[in-house]
Amino acid sequence: MRMRPTKRRGFFLRPRLLRPGWLRNEDGFAGVDFALVALPFLLFVLGIVGIGLYFLASTSLENSVESAARKIRTGEADKGDLTVGAFKDLVCDAAGSYINCGKVAVIVQHAATWSGISPQKCTDANGNMVSSTGSSDELVSKYAGAASEVVLVTLCYKWDLAKNFEFLQLGTGSNGSGPAMIQASTAFKSEPFE
Repeated sequence: MRMRPTKRRGFFLRPRLLRPGWLRNEDGFAGVDFALVALPFLLFVLGIVGIGLYFLASTSLENSVESAARKIRTGEADKGDLTVGAFKDLVCDAAGSYINCGKVAVIVQHAATWSGISPQKCTDANGNMVSSTGSSDELVSKYAGAASEVVLVTLCYKWDLAKNFEFLQLGTGSNGSGPAMIQASTAFKSEPFE
């Protein structure tokens, strides 16, 4: 075999077998390796970011509905004449500034027993988001019932950021596209505050 020295690297000469030109040329291997790895890596990173944002929004809404519903559970909403609009503002304030309050619906139901409560979906038969309970100037106690009653507070949020992460298929469309619907609920028996 015929060998010839290659470029000088450091103090040593490395012999290389004679190969055709296209086999000797190693330019661009790093670019090809990067191109093969970059797309799956970026999709992986975007997936982690998307799922993280989804869980951040979901956890924030769960905590906010729990803290706002405390006003109903303890009777503060009844005695303080809290309106539906003010209750929705309490939920939005507790959720954080990254939650768009215009895309939040709050549904409040009450019954005498646990079996009298039937959870409501956040979307109607056409896939549209349901509206909040009552008008914003009505008292929330009208929908929350009296003392020692079972109450279900459901929060529906139309999360438009899911449209940016369509490959995760979190949306409400038939193929997983579009905005996602995040639902947070809390059920409790009101305290005997009367």
